[in-house]
Amino acid sequence: MDRRARHRIADLYDNHVQRRYVRGKLAIDPAYATTAALIAGSSLPLLDIGCGIGLLGQYLHARGHSQPYLGLDHDSRKIIAGTQAVQRAGLDAVMQLRHADAAELPAMHGHVALLDVLHYLSAERQRSLLQAASRRLAPQGCLIIRNVLREKNGYFHATRIAEFFLHASGWISAGPQHYPSADELRSTLESAGLDVHIESLRGRTPFNSYLIVARTRH
Repeated sequence: MDRRARHRIADLYDNHVQRRYVRGKLAIDPAYATTAALIAGSSLPLLDIGCGIGLLGQYLHARGHSQPYLGLDHDSRKIIAGTQAVQRAGLDAVMQLRHADAAELPAMHGHVALLDVLHYLSAERQRSLLQAASRRLAPQGCLIIRNVLREKNGYFHATRIAEFFLHASGWISAGPQHYPSADELRSTLESAGLDVHIESLRGRTPFNSYLIVARTRH
């Protein structure tokens, strides 16, 4: 996404901190472009769990994706900011943001996204959420997860430091509870009947981030 498009999306938000965050995320974070590529050509709706201010939905529609988008987040402040941005963009007909806990998933089927969410939950709640998310997949849908994985390397150490400051700043209301390993996620998803692919997705960030894509076995 070019600089002009990034600024157009950022300008939808009132808070200067949010605008700076949006510009930075869209410039260096590969998760949005990766998600767009994975659902390209599909008309299935997208459920974005832990949507924050709805940035994934804004990115997708700026790139020409027109499928319905429903974002859920437990932080009401972010939902309010994101909803205002949706209204300013005139996307009310295709984008909806809802204040909800991750345990309160709607009865919809399509694609599901979980970007940087799991480590804020306990290991038990991670398993429950992944199982619930798997049940929301349509036959041709995919579960798209981007998350930090627990490994013994400098990227993981840098991630933990960054999470400390995110929590201290108030941007994230609750700190990390459990960083999953690749084996933990693979085991849970495969037991739910999904094929799983895992690869690094750090992009230009210093974090130990991975892409996990899971699809229903055929």
